[in-house]
Amino acid sequence: MITRINFDIEGFGKYLDEVPFITTMPGMYDAEMLYQGYNPDDPASFEECYDWKVYKHFLEKGKITEDPQESMARSLHDHFVLKGVNSLLSCYSQKSKVVGVMGGSAMLRTDEAYRNVAVFSKYLTEKGSLLVSGGGPGAMEATSLGALMAGRDEKCIDEAIEILSEAPRYTDERYLEMAFRVLERFPQTGKYECLAIPTWLYGHEPTSPFASKIAKLFENSVREDMLLTISYGGLVFAPGSAGTMQEIFQEAVQNHYLTLEMSSPMVFLDTKYWTEDIPVYPFLQDLMKKGKYRNLLLSITDSPLEAARIIEDFQNTL
Repeated sequence: MITRINFDIEGFGKYLDEVPFITTMPGMYDAEMLYQGYNPDDPASFEECYDWKVYKHFLEKGKITEDPQESMARSLHDHFVLKGVNSLLSCYSQKSKVVGVMGGSAMLRTDEAYRNVAVFSKYLTEKGSLLVSGGGPGAMEATSLGALMAGRDEKCIDEAIEILSEAPRYTDERYLEMAFRVLERFPQTGKYECLAIPTWLYGHEPTSPFASKIAKLFENSVREDMLLTISYGGLVFAPGSAGTMQEIFQEAVQNHYLTLEMSSPMVFLDTKYWTEDIPVYPFLQDLMKKGKYRNLLLSITDSPLEAARIIEDFQNTL
């Protein structure tokens, strides 16, 4: 015997009117929407912006909420944002043109790895790829910065990094302000797209305003799976820690089982990091030799342009 749970539909409608987020999003966010209420000249104004109000509500209600009305409201929000993602992806008839970049949020704006990711992303964006990242700081921000610089001289990346270097860590008070200073100098042109998929689960990490499309979600598990699944064109792994490790092995499993009926390139950017500091690359090679993994398309390089060409070569085979 199945017992039905009574749910107050009328009360739910009133609840939707009170939550600080838009449950029936008309699509995805952009920086203007997400940071509505924020003034770069007043760092304290961040607590008045849409993004922070939603994050504060998220914490108050619980990261994992037992309130059915809150749970349904979050699900509705994510549903409509994901419709926006699907609409954007439908513009890329060749799925291999969607390329993901994974890497750590602790990466400094002044690190060589940050610039490498930006150069890689700029090149592939100009070649017609849609670059996708988790939307946070570090390697994720560098991805969006590179896409923002598409169509501009590579020297613009260095100019932007010089501005950003005044607040290299995402915990720095002027971190977000410097990002908006870069946008003042290099505004979106509308010619190129870049997709960021952040989450309020990591709401303490500022979402990069450089991405033209921001699909911010409540459910991190949905976000993690989507980042890997839609990146048919391959994934580049920049230096990172626990989260990046998880993504490496999750992607390896997808490729091993040909979950999407194909295997996509796994390109590791920074040879020393991935063979000595965190020796994941030789570990995966060894597992391939032992037959524990199959179908992995592994490569490693220190050159962002070589990494981009590995992805290009793969795209040209499809």
